[in-house]
Amino acid sequence: MEKFTQLRGIAAPMPMPNIDTDKIFPAVYLKTIKRTGLSKWLFQEVRFRADGSENPDFVLNQGPYRQAKIIVAGDNFGCGSSREHAPWALTDFGIKCVIAPSFADIFYNNCFKNGLLPIALPQDLVDQLMDDAKKGANAVLTIDLEQQTISRPDGEVVRFEIDPFRKHCLLNGLDDIGLTEQKAADIGAYEEKARATRPWVFGMTQKAGA
Repeated sequence: MEKFTQLRGIAAPMPMPNIDTDKIFPAVYLKTIKRTGLSKWLFQEVRFRADGSENPDFVLNQGPYRQAKIIVAGDNFGCGSSREHAPWALTDFGIKCVIAPSFADIFYNNCFKNGLLPIALPQDLVDQLMDDAKKGANAVLTIDLEQQTISRPDGEVVRFEIDPFRKHCLLNGLDDIGLTEQKAADIGAYEEKARATRPWVFGMTQKAGA
């Protein structure tokens, strides 16, 4: 997983509450477990018209927001089903951070496993950042994960809280597999000890696989 340290980019405003995972990534496209190539279906039902053409009213189809790296959203972002395709599609599009008053728990947890930073802030602060996000090409926010700060276009700095362990994982690019690989030496030592004390178990496994 790619490390997340600092991020500077355009923020797209999505003020509506309860943007669910089916809106982010429609269920009809849950036909793959690949994490790449999913951005073409991101927000498909509102991003495109029935004939496949772009909906000009949708924010990610407008000017500088096509290159957005951040979303400033309404309350309860990521509600609905638990599909991990939602954060996959967001990151494949280039979104690296979502700021909202609150998140659905499963979506929130899935974000950290995929290098996407979800930041929960009080509604009044989200409202201020939403105003920033409506500034088009000037809607640039800078996020410093180490310092836990968001720098607004006018230079004001907003602090945010994050679980220390999750912060550590993002800063070091560690998903569940990466965390397990850090214990490779301990796992190897345990297997050697188990092989010495219960050799018949390993013999049966080798025989079965032969």
